[in-house]
Amino acid sequence: MSEQTKHGFRRKLVGTVRSDKMDKTVVVEVLRRFVAKKYRRYVRTRASYKAHDEKNEYRKGDTVEIQEHSPFSKEKTWIVTRLVTAAVDRSS
Repeated sequence: MSEQTKHGFRRKLVGTVRSDKMDKTVVVEVLRRFVAKKYRRYVRTRASYKAHDEKNEYRKGDTVEIQEHSPFSKEKTWIVTRLVTAAVDRSS
């Protein structure tokens, strides 16, 4: 049984880690582009999500994929599934 059939459809988003100061939590900023109906121009929008990071392995600047999950806390309903690209400076 695959993961998707067991839990149903779960959204996946790709974004950049903006903060890793909390324990087992990262703040991920997701940028989206869409065409505005009124102006017929591309508009950029961004949203921030708190995502669960069990091992505290993701750092600020990393590009990660997050997936919907059952709530971990009041605001944290996403989990980091994989690292897409690492930040240039991962010394900290």
